[in-house]
Amino acid sequence: MPMTRFRVLAFIALIAGLLLAYFVWTTQADPTSAYRFKLGLDLAGGTELVYKADMSQTPPSERSDALSALQGVIERRVNLFGVAEPLVQTEEVNALSGTTEDRLIVDLPGVTDINAAVAALGKTPTLEFKLATTTTVGTTTEVTFVPTGLTGRFLSSASLQFGSGATAGLAAPEVLLNFNSEGAKLFEKITSENVGRTLAIFLDGQPISEPVIQEAIPGGQATITGQFTATEARDLVRNLNFGALPVPITLESSSSVGPTLGAAAIAAGVVAGIVGFLLVALFMIGWYRLPGVVAALALAEYLAFMLAVIKVIPITLTASGIAGLIISVGMAVDANVLIFERTKEELRDGKTPREAVHVGFARAWTAIRDGHLTMLISGVILFWLGTSIVQGFALVFMLGVLASFLSAVSVSRIYLLALVPEERGKGWKFLLGSGFRNL
Repeated sequence: MPMTRFRVLAFIALIAGLLLAYFVWTTQADPTSAYRFKLGLDLAGGTELVYKADMSQTPPSERSDALSALQGVIERRVNLFGVAEPLVQTEEVNALSGTTEDRLIVDLPGVTDINAAVAALGKTPTLEFKLATTTTVGTTTEVTFVPTGLTGRFLSSASLQFGSGATAGLAAPEVLLNFNSEGAKLFEKITSENVGRTLAIFLDGQPISEPVIQEAIPGGQATITGQFTATEARDLVRNLNFGALPVPITLESSSSVGPTLGAAAIAAGVVAGIVGFLLVALFMIGWYRLPGVVAALALAEYLAFMLAVIKVIPITLTASGIAGLIISVGMAVDANVLIFERTKEELRDGKTPREAVHVGFARAWTAIRDGHLTMLISGVILFWLGTSIVQGFALVFMLGVLASFLSAVSVSRIYLLALVPEERGKGWKFLLGSGFRNL
């Protein structure tokens, strides 16, 4: 490839790096930006609650749905609690007894009162049936919902069915409700007195369905029809059946991180990153000269790219994630060292600078590929088997390994070939040397 073409590619790579750095800087400086770093509890401060889900009475075939419903119930609770950017996730862990446990992890950024958080999330979610009532104030018409006294404790079960006389693939899905004896009487009374009105179903204070009463409904059984997709109808059935907590949960642990401690962790991480980058860059430049300058520039672009990826995905950044990012920087440096050492060997054998760079990259390729592959395998295992803290480290580390691979193999190569000439001059003998001696 002609040198001019490499210089054009190098210019494009440089502009791309500057744009990435500009994006990272401006989005972080703007408090209203949607691309600001999303910080974990250890950096932003807040409360983490870890619950154990008791699946002993749940059939194995229903455990996945029950756990998903549990997560949904708690998410609604957290949202009603008014927490900004909460995180509710489930995980399966290996207990000391050799069995597996299902856990629910609730992160509440900005909440430092553990007792208030536990009290808010520990209440049994409410399922209510309310009648829509229209009131006019002046010229404004408002719709309000009035409790009927019919709640989830009167509901025996809900199931999914499809319109009779048609196949499941063609008929519209419907939701069948079954009330207990007390609920059946109350439901018949409500429907007989309010034909044509909307009887909305509320879960945790939020309407999940607003069917219209078509006729009086005796017998304690009702059908909700509407513009459901099969998935929406299935989710509605699940919410109705698991309106209360679908499985018992117990609080295993709780921890709280104050905002001051979180800010100190951020400051320490930033200082560690800057100092580490500067030391690595100075060493590379001092030892490898021109290739070291190229490596430092490629490393800066690598960091800009990684920070942009973390913002855009977005990845919740924790102290362990910062550690994964810093360690992945070492992988990027290691790849460059392999390339430069191979290039020096080719120069000592009498090859021209450009030819040495080409051959050096080619010969270092297998070692770089194998090294990065083993790191990726390690990261996958950590992410698969680790807890949430380890998973945060593993995810950032794997992304960093991939980015460092592209940085070393592509960006460094483009910059070097854009600068290194065909001829072997005295100046290039020094610039491409290393340590305390020339080639």
